[in-house]
Amino acid sequence: MTDVHTEWPAAVREAPHHRSWPLIGSSLAYITDAHSFLRRLYDRHGEVVKIDAFGTQIHFLFGPDANQFVLQNRGNLFENARWSYFIGPFFNRGLMLLDFDEHRLHRRIMNAAFSHEALLGYFDRMQTSIDSELAGWEAGPCLLFKRLKSMTLNIGSEVFVGQNPGDDADAINDAFLDTVQAATGLIRTAVPGTRWNAGLKGRKLLERHFERAVPAKRANPGSDLFSRLCEARTEDGELFSDADIVNHMIFVLMAAHDTSTITLSNLIYQLARQPAWQERLRDECRAIGSGPLSYADLDRFEDTSLAIKETLRIAAPVPILPRGVTEECVFKGVRLPKGSMVSVTPWMTHHMPEWWSEPERFDPERFSAARAEDKRHPFLWTPFGGGAHKCIGMHFGMMEVKTILHQLLLRFRFTVPNDYVMAQDFTSLPIPKDRLPISLERLN
Repeated sequence: MTDVHTEWPAAVREAPHHRSWPLIGSSLAYITDAHSFLRRLYDRHGEVVKIDAFGTQIHFLFGPDANQFVLQNRGNLFENARWSYFIGPFFNRGLMLLDFDEHRLHRRIMNAAFSHEALLGYFDRMQTSIDSELAGWEAGPCLLFKRLKSMTLNIGSEVFVGQNPGDDADAINDAFLDTVQAATGLIRTAVPGTRWNAGLKGRKLLERHFERAVPAKRANPGSDLFSRLCEARTEDGELFSDADIVNHMIFVLMAAHDTSTITLSNLIYQLARQPAWQERLRDECRAIGSGPLSYADLDRFEDTSLAIKETLRIAAPVPILPRGVTEECVFKGVRLPKGSMVSVTPWMTHHMPEWWSEPERFDPERFSAARAEDKRHPFLWTPFGGGAHKCIGMHFGMMEVKTILHQLLLRFRFTVPNDYVMAQDFTSLPIPKDRLPISLERLN
């Protein structure tokens, strides 16, 4: 056994086992309200607890020390391939599911698609797409999550694929939602009517969509990410296979548009509840200007950056990060057996009153230089993960959220009823249960 985090304790103990329902374990408790469930686990059992859920056992490790232990992964004690248990059939060989040398190889190739030069090219296309999308938005009541998801898919398709999804847009959006929500299916086989079966069908649709496009992209590449993946080579001149291009495109497009949609939904919800902050950010946008932004303008969104960081704290788009244990090890005196599944929890860490002042309150200034609550521990704020698997698209995501929010704030004011509280659907990635009913007032 290896302990790379602390000295070996005198007595190594087993993780406390949180008992729940037969067969389904704690699956429904997590799906119904992961926020409350994770807090109860921590309050009752401490920093390490073992649960039964989704047909397996999971050791949850709570807090920033746990994040550092697992995400730094000294000695390669943990493998990302354990994500495959949840999403492998739907996001086969996506970058997040690869490990060690293979992960480093694919990440090196993909780095070119997320370089500063590449982001500059995406930025111009993104602004044009956002302007076109928002020109068609009407004022009045709407389900904002649905509008945002459609828009971010169109933006992602334009930037990453080089074309709008067109007539397939609704089917592609549904396919992505089905593949993501299949991850926590209680029946994990192709039984008609189950989330798992819907996810498998969604994966097939997405494969066909991208497979048809690969030959044309190889023959006539452009400046989009799809083209860059078709052209990218390692130092040894190695190209991606057609299958891996399709795998990466499905995963990247899901990760890019889903996480941006979740962040924007939660941010706009908070701004609708906090009109003073909404006006503060709108004033900042007006000061920067209503015309097309330059890439350098993104650094001028100081208050907006604080609000985005606070939103990512309150509602981390990926609330848990599972790993497989490759070699038996110990954390805080608790044995983690080889072959077991562990999971750290950015969502839980981001809400710990031991580390954050009034963690349930939307307070962007906690990220200001004067307060810097996120600096109290290097792995306290981890919405993008950390270590070798830190999100490769985080700069793209921040660029997209800032740019969309800029145009939204200049065009609309957002309001919700005073007593409205948005509940989260934790079926997989957290999304508004009611798809966020909100009222838009046009400003110009």
